Amino acid sequence: MRPLVYLCVRPQQGAAAAEYESFRSAMRLDEQSLERWDLVAAPLPTDAVERWRGVVVGGSPFNVTDPESTKTDVQRRLEADLARLAREAAAGAVAALFTCFGIGIATRALGGEVTRAYPEDTGPTTVSLTDEAASDPLFGGLADTFSALTAHKEGTGRVPEGAVLLATNDACPVQAYRVGDRLYATQFHPEPTGRAFTERMAVYRDDGYFAASDYDAIAARVLAASLTEPTRILRAFATSF
Repeated sequence: MRPLVYLCVRPQQGAAAAEYESFRSAMRLDEQSLERWDLVAAPLPTDAVERWRGVVVGGSPFNVTDPESTKTDVQRRLEADLARLAREAAAGAVAALFTCFGIGIATRALGGEVTRAYPEDTGPTTVSLTDEAASDPLFGGLADTFSALTAHKEGTGRVPEGAVLLATNDACPVQAYRVGDRLYATQFHPEPTGRAFTERMAVYRDDGYFAASDYDAIAARVLAASLTEPTRILRAFATSF
């Protein structure tokens, strides 16, 4: 069986390595079953769809809505690579799960709207499933309402045409959706434990996601949160494709 792959879009190597381990642990896969490809360092292989049966895209300090004049060549290249992958997944050529930064890429690539109108604070948030989620292969069987971790400056204002909304909340109405049978996108982070998330927070402490002086208080909320449901999405992804 072909492996899955984690696509890294974080320039910070320590945070990227930890994120990969979070995905691998949550999906209960070994390093041969979940490979790693660093899109910051190298373009997406031209044979990606043939090489991997599915991909998971992690978070990033990049934002789709960053002014084009401020984007580096690396950011432009990886955005183009991920947009191509999103279109391939929407067409059914490969399974893909785009998370956090990734949902913005998928939304824009497929004709939806990405906006700065729906940021969420760093930490736990409450996510509610839609009626359509009950019959979804990945989201069906989850608790109707659950806690998940977020930290983002932009969100989806309008889902792509034909997308099925799977999860929502008041602060950011598009928390997850599916396009076709093989493309999934989540605004929240499904992979980290509370401890792993607080370690990631330390890396981005001065990047504007939260006031640095609030770190301890936010970390305490993160560590107290029950995060049982998001990782179930990843385990279902790993076994469904």
